[in-house]
Amino acid sequence: MSPLDQLQKMEHRIGDLEKENKRLQETVQFLTQKLYGKSSEKTASLPVGVEQLALFDEAETAASRTAPEPTLEQIQSYQRKKQVGERAELLQDLPHEKRLFQVQDRCCDVCHSELILVGEEFVRTEVEFIPARVQAIDIYRETLECRTCRKEDKPQMKKATTPTPAIQHSLASASSVAWVMYQKFVNSMPLYRQEKEWKSIGLDLSRATMANWMIAATRDWLKPLVNRLHGLLVQERYLHADETPLQVMNEKGRKNTTPSYMWIYSSGQHSTHPIRIFEYQPGRGAKYPQAFLRGFKGYLHSDAYSGYANLAGTISCLCWAHLRRKFVEALPPEVKHPEGALVSVGVAYCNKLFELEAQLPSHTAEERKQQRLAQEKPVLDAFWSWVETDKGKVLPKSKLGEALKYARNHKQELMNYLQDGNCVISNNLAENSIRPFTVGRKNWLFSGSPRGATASAAIYSIVETAKANGLNPYKYLVYLLQQLPAAAFRQQPELLDEYLPWSPTVQQHCT
Repeated sequence: MSPLDQLQKMEHRIGDLEKENKRLQETVQFLTQKLYGKSSEKTASLPVGVEQLALFDEAETAASRTAPEPTLEQIQSYQRKKQVGERAELLQDLPHEKRLFQVQDRCCDVCHSELILVGEEFVRTEVEFIPARVQAIDIYRETLECRTCRKEDKPQMKKATTPTPAIQHSLASASSVAWVMYQKFVNSMPLYRQEKEWKSIGLDLSRATMANWMIAATRDWLKPLVNRLHGLLVQERYLHADETPLQVMNEKGRKNTTPSYMWIYSSGQHSTHPIRIFEYQPGRGAKYPQAFLRGFKGYLHSDAYSGYANLAGTISCLCWAHLRRKFVEALPPEVKHPEGALVSVGVAYCNKLFELEAQLPSHTAEERKQQRLAQEKPVLDAFWSWVETDKGKVLPKSKLGEALKYARNHKQELMNYLQDGNCVISNNLAENSIRPFTVGRKNWLFSGSPRGATASAAIYSIVETAKANGLNPYKYLVYLLQQLPAAAFRQQPELLDEYLPWSPTVQQHCT
């Protein structure tokens, strides 16, 4: 090999090493940001000196340049404005108790005559906290006898009916089981902390007992209702899906460290009856959404995970919030860096789409479709032109390179939301629905068994569907655990419809 060839080879090698070094530095910066930086994706501080950035925001940009800055006097004199009726609105749903403090010495200090009441003066309102308490309810029933029939040697006895218990041969009441569920699945309080709380109010209730309560009550009463909701969900035309890891102990044939998954399926934003269903599965394979969504035909909003792709009868609508997040993650620490300007363009296009979407919720589906074609389609065309033009300006393995590749690879799925006005631009609905689970997971870390994970999924389904329909989750759980044990829904499955969250009776009792 000639000295020239060796020199060229070394130059190529140096160039490759520089690219790899740059990629590794970007990776370190990204992971450092993930660990220690702000999690917000706000991009108000992005530079606006690039032509594409100001393409759709000329008026707003010009207005912001001419807006006067507040003076020091204005800042110092600022006071928070009190909202008229704010306190009254805060207290309007609370029961009020009047406490009248009386004058003890009812004689005049001057002439010692008896004082006469002339009125009462309102002083203030306070909110009083009444700690929870438990009590044992001893249930008896009357037994009646017909003495006339008895004289005729035809004894007739009649006993009062009593409510069917939520759990047979148990101390559990509907309210106590519902409270354990509410504390864990709404307030994210793990059972070991609930154990301490129950003990502090007088009952030594073990976490194992509470876990068994939830599993038994869910198996007998909540799971049939979730199955009914599942049947209704797959009849919808617009669905959302997402999944998140879950650690489950004692799974057969699997190590405790092997990740399982909690899946969330949700009805669309414009659905008449909101439904949220959680499903525990030991893996993340495509067979799980395929089985759950069997019979569904319509638009499925999700991220770009391959498990959601090519589902029979579905049209995939990918999430623009995911793409935007990839651009945000590609921002260098110094936004004035040349790559920062390129990344900012991608973020600005995404921001513009979301800004236009924010103006459409009150429109009909057909109006939304037409407005998107008129206003968002030009932005999308400009975005894809920018992607194709600038893809060669960045390293393919850099964060920005990966974001551009993600966009190019999923262009059709990212554009599919334009086909129907009831589709939406992001999968935030599913992500927001699964967030209570991810928050709770930080507190209780893992599920003790597959049975526990299955029960957790059903309870989350009931709780989140209740919240989506404007119900009080605790009241709804109590109502179900009181009413379903006496309902003959196993013989007549249609009776379950009376207990769905949008049932008029449920709405009346559980809001």
